[in-house]
Amino acid sequence: REFHHRLSTKLIRENQAVAVEDLAVKGLARTRLAKSVHDAGWAAFVTMLEYKATRYGRTFVRIGRFEPTSQICSACGVQDGPKPLHVREWTCGACGTILDRDINAAVNVAKAAGLAVTARGAQARRGPVPAQRGEAGTHPEPHPTTVRQTGIALL
Repeated sequence: REFHHRLSTKLIRENQAVAVEDLAVKGLARTRLAKSVHDAGWAAFVTMLEYKATRYGRTFVRIGRFEPTSQICSACGVQDGPKPLHVREWTCGACGTILDRDINAAVNVAKAAGLAVTARGAQARRGPVPAQRGEAGTHPEPHPTTVRQTGIALL
């Protein structure tokens, strides 16, 4: 749980927008991945990302579970149907691009969320951006805006 908190805070602070795919965790739990899915605590992690995005004023987008992110070629957009989970790399029949299943799905999630940026030879991201001064460090007393936004009274 501590790892989830640290990772979700880091992801939210370093990115202006985060998109996740709404996985069918109960469906995955019935497969041979059951232990991995439950150990990973995906639902709890996504919940942390969502509330921290709201807290830090970031964009959080959840893509529906029926979006075919692993079936569409991120290079040309052709959908060639479902693949078994053991297929980790495949070649697009239309354009010949060799695609890694996870990277391809991540690019398609970003496109579906409207977050994809064309880099065309330029580096899309310079590197980690430090938190703004108001976000860095611990704050012993809550800011009035934080209390108003969350509706939580701290004593």
